[in-house]
Amino acid sequence: SALGTTTHMKIDAAGHITMPLQPAFRASPSSTQSNIPINATTAVAFATERFDQNGDYNVSNSTFTAPTTGKYQLNFALYLNETDTGGILQGQIVTSNSSEDYDVIDLGMFDADGQYGLNVSALADMDVGDTAFIRVYLSNAGAAQMDINTVSHFSGYLAC
Repeated sequence: SALGTTTHMKIDAAGHITMPLQPAFRASPSSTQSNIPINATTAVAFATERFDQNGDYNVSNSTFTAPTTGKYQLNFALYLNETDTGGILQGQIVTSNSSEDYDVIDLGMFDADGQYGLNVSALADMDVGDTAFIRVYLSNAGAAQMDINTVSHFSGYLAC
């Protein structure tokens, strides 16, 4: 800073560069999100921060807000329990500029209810104040029995 009191970039003796104010976060569910509704869009609750460098992630609404315009690497991994066979599961990164970054699992290819993983990554163009969150859509004629396990996570950082 102008007064020399805030470290913006640090280079150690081995040449490692760290930027303590660079936005970066990782959050997980604080409890299992049980019985995800069928034929509905559901926001995933990531209410426990593992870390939140620069304080841009909001645990109350599981939303990241970009503090500056740039390209952000956003990722999520969902560990799903009791997934009903049949139907379609879509997991999506939703930003203010786009909701096109998603993955789909055709649950009809499995022969039994079970545990599955869903992973999505995106390099998102975000402006200052834009937000990002995760949602799922479960299209199914079966039961609302799928759970999102606490080992799931949502993370991101300013890439450039």
